[in-house]
Amino acid sequence: MSHPFSLSGQTALVTGSAAGLGFEIAAALAQAGAHVLVNGRDQGRLAAAATAIIRKGGHAEPFLLDVFDAEAVTARMASAPPIHILVNNAGARDRRGFLDMETADFRALIELDLIAPAHLTRAVARAMAKRGEGGRIINITSIAGPLSRAGDAAYTTAKGGLEALTRALAADLGPHAITVNAIAPGYFLTEPNAELARDQAVGEWLSRRTSLGRWGQPGEIAGAAVFLASPAASYVTGHVLAVDGGYLAHF
Repeated sequence: MSHPFSLSGQTALVTGSAAGLGFEIAAALAQAGAHVLVNGRDQGRLAAAATAIIRKGGHAEPFLLDVFDAEAVTARMASAPPIHILVNNAGARDRRGFLDMETADFRALIELDLIAPAHLTRAVARAMAKRGEGGRIINITSIAGPLSRAGDAAYTTAKGGLEALTRALAADLGPHAITVNAIAPGYFLTEPNAELARDQAVGEWLSRRTSLGRWGQPGEIAGAAVFLASPAASYVTGHVLAVDGGYLAHF
């Protein structure tokens, strides 16, 4: 491979990519040569994100779609352009304790963080298999998949399920030359973590708990996504790549 990390000629759909880790992944895929569909539910934010990527020399366009709406996904993907790379990044979180949640609340988060990406993946993978060109699917899970903490039961369950789904789909879709992998982020300085980041005690805890002793910067997620989407990862499937500063490895 003369250019093992080149994504030239590929179209990538990154869900929830108007900001945060999703935006960083979308920008990195575009820098590697992919045409990126920047997805979300706010047209204005999508336009701004796509413009930012284009200004950096990448190719991108807004892709307005509520990926949590199964009917909308089915209708939109039927007419979508051929997608070679799918990154399931969009998700939600409910930090209430298990005893404070009703079954409906628990089920809702499972629907958002596990069922919705499975539904979108099925639509994209069917088209990939029909074209017979293979493809790349990357699920954004979490270190909350293999580990748990109080007050996060529904999210941990959903992300653990998404990690298991990654392995299951690797087995199912391998015969179609479609690889399915996951990235498990650790503690990143993103908007949802802004309150935690302002807590000095959390920063001090991370300095002891992670091998690198610090928060992750959002752009540090990008290399893992480019690798798993690229020809360099052609024989990697069913794998969960932790990008966590050594959180899972550190005792």
